[in-house]
Amino acid sequence: NAHGTSTPLGDKAEVAAVLDVFKDHARASAGGRLLMSSTKSAHGHCLGASGAVETVACIHAVRDGVIAPTINLDNPDEAFDIDLVPNSAREHPARYAMNNTFGFGGHNVTLIVGRYDG
Repeated sequence: NAHGTSTPLGDKAEVAAVLDVFKDHARASAGGRLLMSSTKSAHGHCLGASGAVETVACIHAVRDGVIAPTINLDNPDEAFDIDLVPNSAREHPARYAMNNTFGFGGHNVTLIVGRYDG
């Protein structure tokens, strides 16, 4: 789940960071299976509650194998070489999900949740 506030510079920096970390695992052109959506497109910016709301979406993605969409994404930046799950939820077996939450004043968190198969 991207922080995804739909600001051109912020979105570009976030996508670049994800591609830098995950390399070809995230690159759509390389057949990467990493999906990156932003639920903020559906629920808006909940300020201090955003991280909690988005983490619930990540938990459901891992539990149910359905990735929430980035709604209203009709014209993605062509330079973003990543699958942004535009407009429709998608079945996708996810063992882990990552939530980026970046706030004013330097409150920045990346949380990874995963399924325990034990």
